[in-house]
Amino acid sequence: MTGTLFVINPNSSDTVTEGIAEAIAPLRNLPAPVTCLTLAEGPPGIESQAQADETIAPMLALAARLEPEAAGYVVACFGDPGVHALRDRTAKPVLGIQEAAVATALTLGQRFGIIAILPASIPRHLRSLGAMGVLDRLAGDRALNLGVAELADPDVTETRLIETGRALRDLDGAEVLILGCAGMARYRATLEQALQIPVIDPCQAAVAMLQGRIALDQTHRPGGG
Repeated sequence: MTGTLFVINPNSSDTVTEGIAEAIAPLRNLPAPVTCLTLAEGPPGIESQAQADETIAPMLALAARLEPEAAGYVVACFGDPGVHALRDRTAKPVLGIQEAAVATALTLGQRFGIIAILPASIPRHLRSLGAMGVLDRLAGDRALNLGVAELADPDVTETRLIETGRALRDLDGAEVLILGCAGMARYRATLEQALQIPVIDPCQAAVAMLQGRIALDQTHRPGGG
């Protein structure tokens, strides 16, 4: 399988896309080159189910334009909007960052915790986790109470991440943490060093997994049928 691995950020924030690109830099060209794209039609930040759902149609249209040169797709929004719809549209491998992060977490600890951006994000996380059948492995899901745009302030964000991660570790019993937003990508190493437990950036998890799928020519629709 040849072509480009496209990472689509469904919100319209170039700052978030730049953070994703920086986070997945070690995974470029292994074996596919990676291009990170911003969905211009998306909201500045995806903070509700309604905003997530509204990105699906323009994201599918963008993917259709990319299809001739694509080796696969990562949908870089926690909650995985449009992932199943995109799998219906293409035989190429498609991953959402929440699904990939959870799958990775299950190999790094018995119970995982999620750091959400806002309390309103937690119900949609729980719906997805319920569909995956992994709620019994969830230690907790706690919110930073910061919007996507506010994540760009490193002083506030790092402090909140450490406080929230410590509560998930010490009070909820999480053995591994998942960053519950693509906009947190740049903070993984800092949080892992502070808390001394594995921390998963979902964009890194999805790109690493998809590079393996591309190398093995493995997809949800073998033979392209």
